[in-house]
Amino acid sequence: MPDLSSLLAKIPDDLKPLVALGIGAIMLVFLVMFHGAGLHLILVLRKRRERRLRLGRPHLVVAFLLFGWSVFLLLTLHIAEFMMWAYTLLYLGLIARAYDAIYFCANAYTTLGYGSVDLEAHWRLISPIIGISGLFTFAWTTSALIDVVSSQRQLIDQLEDERERH
Repeated sequence: MPDLSSLLAKIPDDLKPLVALGIGAIMLVFLVMFHGAGLHLILVLRKRRERRLRLGRPHLVVAFLLFGWSVFLLLTLHIAEFMMWAYTLLYLGLIARAYDAIYFCANAYTTLGYGSVDLEAHWRLISPIIGISGLFTFAWTTSALIDVVSSQRQLIDQLEDERERH
């Protein structure tokens, strides 16, 4: 079975931008679904731990650690996502070295946009799609983070009230 990079090389140059859009669209949908599942898991785990904190002794330090852990998991989710983009570009042979693929995808995903690594001209349409996936997932994370911060504030208020009563 031939490798994907040789198959992609056989595609006529006029069709490569359309194939790039197709690859990008498939990856974007996959990553948004992955992000949704990851975000759901993080929020469910946080809510479970928060319930335990509300029922037990008022541990403010643990509540702050829970918040930090939640933020760390959200960051990890985004890192996993641009790493998936990097792996895809490596697997397709569109970028030769792993660290270049990671650097390129991190810049595109965060829409930072600077860097010395770029895709071949016919495949460059993948780059803005990586940026769009970052915009989608960062917006979704931001909306979830608003809920996390609100919940954290309520948790701290409740724990402070309980601490004062004891």
